[in-house]
Amino acid sequence: MHIALDTSTDMASLALVQDETVLVETTWRCQQSHTTQLLPRLSQLLEQAGLDIKSAEGIIVARGPGSYTGLRVGISTAKGLAFSLGIPIVGISTLEADAYQHAETGSPVCSILNIGRGEIAAATYQMKGRKWSQLAAEHISTVDALCSEITTKTVFCGEYVPSVAAELKKKLKQMAVIPSPASLLRRAGFLAELGLKRIKAGDCDDPATLQPLYLRAPAITQPKKR
Repeated sequence: MHIALDTSTDMASLALVQDETVLVETTWRCQQSHTTQLLPRLSQLLEQAGLDIKSAEGIIVARGPGSYTGLRVGISTAKGLAFSLGIPIVGISTLEADAYQHAETGSPVCSILNIGRGEIAAATYQMKGRKWSQLAAEHISTVDALCSEITTKTVFCGEYVPSVAAELKKKLKQMAVIPSPASLLRRAGFLAELGLKRIKAGDCDDPATLQPLYLRAPAITQPKKR
C-alpha cells in the first residue's frame, strides 16, 4: 500500500493506493488547519480500508509550489512517516499533479496556482504518445504574461482557474480550454500515479534532503521596535 498526500493549498487530499488501484481517497477544504486535520484524516482512511500504517510501502507527497504552512506540514509529515517506517518517499510538483489529471486530452495542459500579490505560479505539460513531458518549468508569472506565451489550444487547470476563466477566455478566445469546476480540484489519486512511476523506476528522493518548492521566499515580518 502507498500513501499519497497533498497539503499544498487550502484544499487537501489523501489517497491510499494498492497495486495502482485507489482504495480510498478524500479531498477536503482544510483552510489553514493542515496540522490538526492531516493525521486524523489519514487514520480515518486507514480504518476505512482496513489497513495498518505499518503496511505502507512508500509515500508520495506534493512538494509545491503552494502555501508555505501547508507545504511545510505535508513535507514534514511525509518525511516523518518515511523515516519511521523505513519506506521510500517521492516528492511531486503540485503543478504537475494538477496537470496530470488532464493528460488524456493530449493537448498542452497549463496548471496555475494563485500565489498572491497579483502573481501566479504556472507550468505546462503534455502527453505525447504515451510520454508525459514538461513543456514549461514551474515559474512565477501573471495572467497577462502567461497569455502572451500561449500559441496553441491549451487546457488550463487548477483550483484558481474559475477566478480567472473569464480573463483567459477574453485574451485567448478558443485557445483557452476550461474544464468543468469539479475536475479542477487536485486529487491525490493522480498524485499517486505520478509517484508510483518514479518509485518503480527507482527514482526516489532522499527524505533528509527533500524540500518544498516555494518559487518565492515566504514573507517575513520584521519585529516591531520597542
